[in-house]
Amino acid sequence: MAIFNDDEQLRIKNAIAAAEKHTSGQLRVCIEKTCSEDVLDRAAKYFHELDMHKTRLRNGVLIYVAVEDRKFAIIGDGGINKVVPDGFWDDTKDDMLEHFKAGNLVEGIVTGLEIAGDHLQKYFPHKRGDDNELPDDIAFMDGK
Repeated sequence: MAIFNDDEQLRIKNAIAAAEKHTSGQLRVCIEKTCSEDVLDRAAKYFHELDMHKTRLRNGVLIYVAVEDRKFAIIGDGGINKVVPDGFWDDTKDDMLEHFKAGNLVEGIVTGLEIAGDHLQKYFPHKRGDDNELPDDIAFMDGK
């Protein structure tokens, strides 16, 4: 899927790695062209398919974007949802949306990763010995 060029993919991957330096939270980005169902249901499906529910502290976060349909969602695992307040991801989504509206998809994703990393370090600070439990690469899906 040719959504991003190599430099853009590297920028997103590096943003994931940078965010995870400050938190034990595990971040992933999932991209597809179209979303044939409710965006939160779709994101939850991929969250499970990508084994994000298998992190030690249940602190995985998925940023899901359906590019052509202009839909996106941020979902966190149960460990996060137990400790964060309602509306925890609202400012992240708002900031990402501003970039998306301006046509800056990569910037929006990178911004979301940076904010998510900042938020997560308050609840899940990085500690010595924390492993990178999930890949930092972008998960490209087929949109079916």
